[in-house]
Amino acid sequence: MDARVQEQVFDGRAFREALGNFATGVTVITTVTADGERLGTTASSFNSVSLDPPLVLFSIARNAKAFPAWQKAGAFAVNILAEDQDELSTRFARPLTDKWSGLSPEIGPAEGLPLLPGALVSMECTSFANYDGGDHVIMVGKVVSLIRRREGARPLVFFGSKYRALDDEDPIPTPRNADIWLHGW
Repeated sequence: MDARVQEQVFDGRAFREALGNFATGVTVITTVTADGERLGTTASSFNSVSLDPPLVLFSIARNAKAFPAWQKAGAFAVNILAEDQDELSTRFARPLTDKWSGLSPEIGPAEGLPLLPGALVSMECTSFANYDGGDHVIMVGKVVSLIRRREGARPLVFFGSKYRALDDEDPIPTPRNADIWLHGW
């Protein structure tokens, strides 16, 4: 058997460390339960899915305390954080805390969802589909409102288990005509 296609044996820690080599932006996903309780969780597992219709996804761990409430959510908001919002990211990443203490969220125009002030962009989404993702559920939402707040601000980045800032002093040139490519970045 070709050594390149042999199954590799590794543990969960090694896999997590390998994934840490993929730099991501940081989001806080928010919603409101049927009982009016606000939920929020930090997620770097966020991605675009489709431009037409406008779809995005995030994944939530099945062992999350609020997992049952997230599964019932008919809508959620994605708040893309700016590099000066690392404390907000950490706050919403911690389980079993009052994540909303002292915060005054804005209310989304389409679904009435709590939006985080100061985010680069917030998107309200209606639930489109959920998929099995092993120890997570992949939640896909259709974007129904898009609020850009901080044009030109830089995103919070997560890489190697640490928050990072982009270095825009020497950007790498983007290929010519990249704006005409629909997807692929």
